[in-house]
Amino acid sequence: MKEREIYADLRTLSPIIVRLDGRAFHQVTDKLNFSEPFDEKFSDAMAFVTKGLLIDAGFAPVFGYTFSDEISLYFSENLFLGRVEKIDSVLASFASSCLTIALELKEPVSFDARIIPVTPDHILPYLSWRQQEAWRNHMNGWSQKLLKDEGYTSQEAASMLHAMKAAELHEFCFQRGVNLAMTPAWQRRGILVYRTVVEKEGYNPKTDEKTITTRRVVTIDKDIPLFGKPDGKDFIERIII
Repeated sequence: MKEREIYADLRTLSPIIVRLDGRAFHQVTDKLNFSEPFDEKFSDAMAFVTKGLLIDAGFAPVFGYTFSDEISLYFSENLFLGRVEKIDSVLASFASSCLTIALELKEPVSFDARIIPVTPDHILPYLSWRQQEAWRNHMNGWSQKLLKDEGYTSQEAASMLHAMKAAELHEFCFQRGVNLAMTPAWQRRGILVYRTVVEKEGYNPKTDEKTITTRRVVTIDKDIPLFGKPDGKDFIERIII
């Protein structure tokens, strides 16, 4: 029966970005009565999953970027010999299990996964693209929430906002008392999870001297810069070196 297995053996070269997207997560958040338009408990759970993918899944992504129900992971080195089916299935299944644990869910959830082959020059444009999507998601989420507060259904709100541009959405929320520029940074810009070097003070009893050691730790950064700006570019370059 081995010959009946459908297996493409499609492979990719590194570096790559793997993007994970939650499937029908609105049903999960509705059942858990999460706050609208953004719930910090859910956001923290997604950051927890991203951190798990960096340190507990047996892989070595350089960083992970997450907002809403998606996670992007950057790998500078090859994994699973570049086997696309293996990469997609293992990362998606680990993320699903990790989120189930983080939220103590009683029903299963699932992620899908896709691979984006890149060069180092593609990293910043990719992150800027996804961060722009985070901003659009942020504006739409707040606008829909405010319309629902006024008595409109989700379908009616989506229809009313469909043709509105970014400036119009911003003004729409401002007129209703919400300045989108003043909302928490993690809502507007997403969260970056990456490794950084920290110094730790110790003591050497043999020499009776203080010692300084360095170690790499994983940081969950909820106040990141705009990747399309010079400080955002410098920030990412320091991480991927």
